[in-house]
Order: sequence, then structure tokens, then C-alpha cells
Amino acid sequence: MNLSHPWSPFNCSSAAAVAAMGIALVLTSFSGCRKAPSTPAQIAPEVEVITVTTQTIPDEPEFIGRTQAFRPVEIRPQVTGIIKKIFFTEGRNVKTGNKLYLIDPVPFEAAYFSGKARVAQAQARLVQAEQEEARVKPLLEEQAVSRKSVDDAVAETLAAKAALEAAQSDLIRAKFDLDNTLITAPVSGRIGRSQFYEGRLVSAQTTLLTTIDQLDPMYVNVSVPESYLLRRRRDLAEHRIERPGIFQLRGVMTFSDGSVYPREGLLDFADVNLRSETGMLQTRFTFPNPEGGFAPGQSYFYPGQFVKIRLKGYIRPDAILIPQRAVQQMPTGSFVYVIGEGDKAELRPVRASLWYENEWLIDDGLQPGERVVVEGFHRVRPGAQVTAVPFQGEKTPNSGPEEKTTQNAS
Repeated sequence: MNLSHPWSPFNCSSAAAVAAMGIALVLTSFSGCRKAPSTPAQIAPEVEVITVTTQTIPDEPEFIGRTQAFRPVEIRPQVTGIIKKIFFTEGRNVKTGNKLYLIDPVPFEAAYFSGKARVAQAQARLVQAEQEEARVKPLLEEQAVSRKSVDDAVAETLAAKAALEAAQSDLIRAKFDLDNTLITAPVSGRIGRSQFYEGRLVSAQTTLLTTIDQLDPMYVNVSVPESYLLRRRRDLAEHRIERPGIFQLRGVMTFSDGSVYPREGLLDFADVNLRSETGMLQTRFTFPNPEGGFAPGQSYFYPGQFVKIRLKGYIRPDAILIPQRAVQQMPTGSFVYVIGEGDKAELRPVRASLWYENEWLIDDGLQPGERVVVEGFHRVRPGAQVTAVPFQGEKTPNSGPEEKTTQNAS
């Protein structure tokens, strides 16, 4: 048998083996194509952070106040009568002693001269009674007159003295009424509009003629909420803040147009009780106002203006300030991201109370030396590892603390 013949059984087996090996190689190549490529290692996201430090800062809350004249004086007549003349120009400045009103003095002059006459009569009667007493007393020793006559003479003298005193009292009253027909300014200040004019009948001590507002110095009344007082007491007890004596606190006044009054005021009064209808404590600042004596329109402020008062004198030692953008909000309150060990992000609840121009004051939740995320929040997840780099943003100068106005940052 020729083994090399193409139709030989041995040649058929070799061809099959070769084909099987080729199929195996193809399948091996396909299976290699279906393998997943190797996953590269993930890079930790980059965030900008600041390192928490402490500093001493002024604590200067702001309140709404209303201006008031130092001495709002009511001008009322002391006698009942008809207004005869008005001497002042409404809305102008007056000085102490300037004439304001004249009430018709004629009936009061008559009463005064009548009183003088009664005093003269009483004096004459007293002289006569004293002479009679002096005449009868020696006669009693000689038993030329009765004891009753002497007693009558003494009683007449005493009655004459009493009548003189009564007449003198009536004269003083008449003189007082006559003098008060001319009403003068008791203080220097700016006089308001007259409520009555010539020819009107006015009643003693009841009719309000006008008012004079003494404008130098000026008062500013400030209402302080009870919540602020309680928080301030807690801060003082926990040594979060320091302050001088309460009546050494100062105030800076800002008008409705944003302009700042150039002189500081001083706290001079704090009420004893909270007002039950508002829950506020009434306080008062005194501001110098040398322009108050100028002509109308030249002074800085008027009674009745609404202003802002920034309280000065409190300081916060060891205060922690972080940029406002670092504080985030959630339904349960404020939080920040802190970079802890292993450069892993941690969600940390905080209590932010006051705010500066671009920073929050953190009362609780952070410690000095901790790193807080300021930029890159969208790349941060709690527990995720990050790459922390220093915050590059620029800070603007602080303009002074203000009371926090957002509820969520509490």
C-alpha cells in the first residue's frame, strides 16, 4: 500500500488535525478580544481649603432706632385768658427768655392792684390792733380795764396779722398771674407750630399752645429684642465676648440714605422692664448735635427720624471666621466640609451667628487647625478622598460685624 496517496486514511487524519488546530487558534483570538480592558486608577478631586484660625474681633450688632429731641418742652398757659399777641415765628430757633405769647393782662392788672389795696388795709388794721393792745395792757395792772378787754385787744391783733398774711398771699397770686400773662421760652431750641392765635381763649395748664424741641444734644431710642439679651448673657457667661461697663457702650448712627453721622453717641439709659407688647427693652443713646442751634435745614437730623445704630464696645476673643461661601445649608441647619485624616471629606454641622462683609462667625463646630473646603463643593462627597490645596481667593477688608438675618444659618 502506498501511504503517500492523497486518498490514504493517514493523509485524511493529518488534514483534520491541522484544521482543528486552526479553529482553536481562531477561537483563542476571539476570546482574547472579549476580555475587558484594565481600569486606570481614579484621581482624587481637587478642592481649595483654608486652615481655621482664631482672632480677636469687634462684636458690633446693629439695631433700628428713632431720634428724639433732648428736651421736648410743652408750652402751656398758667392763666386763663385771651391771647393778645404772638411774638415768635413758627419753626424758628428761640432762646431762653424770648417772648412767645401775651395773654390780655388787663383783668390781671386789676386783680393785682386790688390785692395791693387789701394788703394796705390789712396793714392799717394790724397797726391799729397793736396800738390798742399796747394801750390796754398797762391799764389792766391798775385795774382800770377788765381782763376781757385785754383779751379782746390781743385777739384783734392776732386777727389783723392773719388778715394781713391772707392779703399778702392773694397779692402774690395776683402778681404770679399778672407775670404769667407774658409767656417766655423756658429753654433754647426750635419752636413748632402754634396751635392757637390772637383772640383765642386758652385755659390755664390745660391748653397746649406749642412745643420747643431742644436739639443739642439729641436722643436716639433703640429697642433691643429679648432674644438678643438672652444670647448676650449666654455669650458673657461662656466668655465668648468681653465688654466694658454697660454705660460705656457707644453707638454709630447711619441715616436712611446710608450716610454715617460723624460723631459717636453714648448709651445713657436702659429701661428696667421689657415691654410686654413687643418683648423689647428700651434703651437710649445721647448724640452731640452742635448743629442743632443752626437755622432750620442746616442740622444733621431731626426728631422722629428712623436710623440704624451700630453698637460698639463688645469684642470677641478667639473668634473663628470663615468665608461665607464655605457655609452650606441643609434642612437641619448649616454645615461645612472639613478635610480630616487621610484627606477625606467630612460633613460637619456648625452654628454661624454673625456675619461680616464676606465671612461668617462660627460659634460652634470648628476647631483651630482644621481645614475647611471653600471651593469645589460639587466634587466633594462625605467620606471621599480629595486633594486639598490652599484657597486662592482674595478677602476684602472687614466692615464690622452685623446681626445674622438668615434663619437657616443658626
